[in-house]
Amino acid sequence: MTHAPAPAITAADKTFYTLRTDIVEGRIAASSKLSEAELSTKYGVSRAVIREAISRLVSCHIVERKANIGARVVALTPEGLIELYQVRESLEGMAARLAAQNMTPAQIAELNTLLEQHAASVKDSQLYYQEAGDVDFHYRIIIGSHNSQLITLLTEGIYHLVRMYRVQLGMAGPRVTTAFAEHQHIAQAIANRDAELAEMLMRRHITYSRQNIEHKLHSPSTKLSLHNINKESL
Repeated sequence: MTHAPAPAITAADKTFYTLRTDIVEGRIAASSKLSEAELSTKYGVSRAVIREAISRLVSCHIVERKANIGARVVALTPEGLIELYQVRESLEGMAARLAAQNMTPAQIAELNTLLEQHAASVKDSQLYYQEAGDVDFHYRIIIGSHNSQLITLLTEGIYHLVRMYRVQLGMAGPRVTTAFAEHQHIAQAIANRDAELAEMLMRRHITYSRQNIEHKLHSPSTKLSLHNINKESL
């Protein structure tokens, strides 16, 4: 049986993926304006390609268009964090519950292997960085829910906006070791097929993460940084 070749990744796709990563990881700052001309020069592509990438980033909820301003990266704010994480807590809690019911033994084994790999980077470190996709613990659980509607809502809806908060404000510092331990407990509940416990632990984990990020957003140094970014972007 032959398989159809995977669709080729176009220059527009590559530009979109690169821009998305640069925004999520903070190389293009939150709240900053996006100039088609400047980005065209920076990435070595046409303005039409940049325009298409920006439109796709709007669909990812990490870029917004405003009248008389144009396209700009979304701001990271305490209010935005609370609203986003209320939705995330509910949906990812459901994903954990369904994962405990629906994940295959192979998927559970792969989840535990992933955590073993993460353990090596977390040990003696204050950084818990996870790439997007299959090497992201949360992404694996979302996929493991085996609910296509939920997967679409989380991976195509809010996933990259959540990652902006997680990567830029939530993946470093003292919380790293406790967050990793929480991941281990969630994985154990899923392995035990304890759906109720898996959901409760995931909801609690996301609440703790929100509180950690909210604390950072309220810190004087972060406030000053965000103020300077917003001032430069006006």
